[in-house]
Amino acid sequence: MSQPPLKIGVLIGSVRTGRFADKISQWFISEIGMRENMEIHVIDLSEPALADELKLTLDPSGARDGVPGLAQRIGGLDGFVIITPEYNHGYPASLKLAIDYVYSEWRAKPVGFVSYGGMAGGHRAVEQLRQVFAELHAVTLRDTVSFHMAWEKFDEEGRPHDVVGATKACAVLLDQLTWWGLTLREGRAARPYEG
Repeated sequence: MSQPPLKIGVLIGSVRTGRFADKISQWFISEIGMRENMEIHVIDLSEPALADELKLTLDPSGARDGVPGLAQRIGGLDGFVIITPEYNHGYPASLKLAIDYVYSEWRAKPVGFVSYGGMAGGHRAVEQLRQVFAELHAVTLRDTVSFHMAWEKFDEEGRPHDVVGATKACAVLLDQLTWWGLTLREGRAARPYEG
């Protein structure tokens, strides 16, 4: 019997004008879109409704104007991939706000990372995010996709210059996300997580 696809949230963490995240996320979403076992749900923190919610209310459970709140969106997903830049040896404040905005909805779910930046390729941001998600009882994936000097790694159409390497790294991440996503979804269904 075939299982329903995993509902995977692709959370775009940068909200800067002119951000490079658009190039990275377009490429990554095209890669994950080839997986028949995954249903993509993009959560772009620059969306006006999300930006408005995060700025103006302390209640993450309420939807306004028929738009599901962030907690509801996170809670309905089986796993996540965070697309994050590295700003000043860390990750964006907008991403920290969004992560802290919800709590139990992250629990017992896998989280993978696609990072980008200068020489470190976003690795310092990812290492800090691992600590945050451990506190939320989420499972972070070991392997990541990272782009060092990211603006030099993509062509004008948004394709990586090293297509083979980028695709291979993405496949490893998505394979791990599939295993953990299915395993933790089955576990939560059999035994609600109380940690």
